[in-house]
Amino acid sequence: MRNLSAVIAVLLVSLAGLALADNTDPPESVVTEAALELEVCRAIDLQASDIPNDEGGKVKLSWIMESEGIRPDSLGIMRRDPAGSDELITTLTGNFTDYTDDSARNGTTYTYWILSFRGGAAEACSDEVQAVSSAQWFYSGRVGMLIILSLIMAVIVYYIESGKRGKELYIREIAGLAAVDDAVGRATEMGKPVLYIPGIMDMDNIQTIASIVILGRVARKTAEYGSPLLVPTSRSVVMSVAQEVVKEGYLQAGRSDAFNKENIQYLTDDQFGYAAGVDGIMVREKPAAIFLLGCFYAESLILAETGRSVGAIQIAGTAMPSQIPFFVAACDYTLIGEELFAASAYLSREPKLLGSLKGQDAGKLFFVILIVAGVIAASIGDFWSPMKSVAEFLRKLVTVN
Repeated sequence: MRNLSAVIAVLLVSLAGLALADNTDPPESVVTEAALELEVCRAIDLQASDIPNDEGGKVKLSWIMESEGIRPDSLGIMRRDPAGSDELITTLTGNFTDYTDDSARNGTTYTYWILSFRGGAAEACSDEVQAVSSAQWFYSGRVGMLIILSLIMAVIVYYIESGKRGKELYIREIAGLAAVDDAVGRATEMGKPVLYIPGIMDMDNIQTIASIVILGRVARKTAEYGSPLLVPTSRSVVMSVAQEVVKEGYLQAGRSDAFNKENIQYLTDDQFGYAAGVDGIMVREKPAAIFLLGCFYAESLILAETGRSVGAIQIAGTAMPSQIPFFVAACDYTLIGEELFAASAYLSREPKLLGSLKGQDAGKLFFVILIVAGVIAASIGDFWSPMKSVAEFLRKLVTVN
């Protein structure tokens, strides 16, 4: 019994010793690792570079945060100029990993670093990097479009030079423009005037400009045939320009004495007031030929129906998609969209205008082919990877970044 008590006492003493050993300090390496886990994370791999393809004055900063440690409350972006002056340019929250300094001066070398703040105090600092901002003269994101436009310009120049050398430049026949001479001749045979309506917009509208160009051709024809030409306008500037264009047309035809300035009138700027005034002229004068060329809105059908009711041959043209159906329904000939803008080249047969028109058509054909090729390449690229690369190349070629 005594031996058993002694054995139990020895075991108790051993267990107490083990318990005391567990309460001793941990190894020094363990303490160090625990302390590191409590340090504030700092920004590492900080990079600074000039932003490409811009006007300068900007520096791009990017970094990553250390994976171990306490996340900072905020980050301070510091900058030092060549004079040695330090400046806190901004403060960001701790989850940011990039920043653009848009207050840099071109050609100045700046030094950047990032402070990690915790509890209002700077606890960590990144390495320093330097960068210089500069303006770029060439925008590399549009190289593909530059190549395409250069090719189109070369084609335009080629056609212009070909036209100057006397080569026949084919342009498909536009029925509405081919009928100009017939319409003016019909008015002459019937002894009635020609009514020309240049739209309701001012001279800052491209459709009005195109209409005035056609007016010059119509004025020459009416002067040659001896038919009165009436031009009611809804803008005073358009009236002044129309008077000079018609006068020039009569002068070129050798009939300057037949020019009557009073036939080119200003009615009103009001849309429907102008439509009512023109309708009144149609009903009173009963013109044999009516030209509705320019920019029109809701008044288009009112004018076209009134012209049809007086039995006039009507040639209309506009680039307004919503008004084209009304002209098609009520007029004898209709110039659709770009046909209005091509009229000056079609009527004058000037080599420069014809060459430009042919070159633009070649450019449109090129883009159509490019779109079709891109669609086919993208579709086949889902099954065959080389075609996917072709589709990506075509996309980059025409993309303007």
